[in-house]
Amino acid sequence: MRRRFKVTAEVLVEVVGEAPLERSAVRSVVGSVFVVGGGSGGTVVRFRRDGSEGVRGDPVAALEAVVDPVAIVDCEGVEVVGARCWAVEADGRGDGSRVWPDFAALFPECGCGGGDCVRCAAGMLTPRTVAVLWSAAGMLADLAYGDVLEFGDGPVDPAGGLWSVFGEFPRITWRQDAVWRRRAARSFDDLAADLAAGECPRPRCAAEEMALHLILRYAESAVDDGWSGLDTRFAGLPERGDDLDWALLSDVLFTDHDILELFDPGRDGIEDPDDDHNRRLDIGDYRPHAWFTTFDHAQPRDPRRPFRR
Repeated sequence: MRRRFKVTAEVLVEVVGEAPLERSAVRSVVGSVFVVGGGSGGTVVRFRRDGSEGVRGDPVAALEAVVDPVAIVDCEGVEVVGARCWAVEADGRGDGSRVWPDFAALFPECGCGGGDCVRCAAGMLTPRTVAVLWSAAGMLADLAYGDVLEFGDGPVDPAGGLWSVFGEFPRITWRQDAVWRRRAARSFDDLAADLAAGECPRPRCAAEEMALHLILRYAESAVDDGWSGLDTRFAGLPERGDDLDWALLSDVLFTDHDILELFDPGRDGIEDPDDDHNRRLDIGDYRPHAWFTTFDHAQPRDPRRPFRR
């Protein structure tokens, strides 16, 4: 039986030349190896072009492009099943002591007891809960981008066990191309950004619904399996009685759970708004091309926001 471990490494660096760093990042993006299926057209070219543009003028994105976390465990007897890397600008002391948002300040406890208090109603988003959700979202984003880099346009093969994230998506998405998957990977980052801004991570499109379902699942597993960070980097966050209430979060963060119907083989075709089951349940359009369409009740995200990779 294989045993799985989590290795954490933290490196503090000084950027002594942004231009050379940018050139290194562009070379790293352009030199990335992609696996693409037939008929993919300009997917690889477009992916490399967008990735190169994403690191220009952004030292954080450039660092994330050049750092290879897999290299620290490149040895016999170890098979890397997932890796993540992120960079932030350290504070003025330069000690890098905090590499995550101040969740205690972003999600303070109100305690007024008012029945119509918005902050009290959002009390399930406690600092410890948010820290785990934010960490899980970042990890899943890294893994999803990793799937795109490794498999490109190739169809998902869940039997192979090599896919980190997209093998857990509904079957109707398994033949989407790298561009679609890259947009789906950004959905994890979008929800993480909501949390980092002190906002409730309510999904704004189908892709974000899928992302949030996985974030909640991974966050709960992280706590149960002891790799959530609550005993280490997040140990200083205040504890509350309503911490880590995953069932409550699942109820209040979603308008509905219609997207989970896509996992039922007995309801193939339900993603189509013309399907009888779809119309009876009033599900709406869950065909893959509609996954990034903003819900009617939601505020659209900035279409110019960058991709991490």
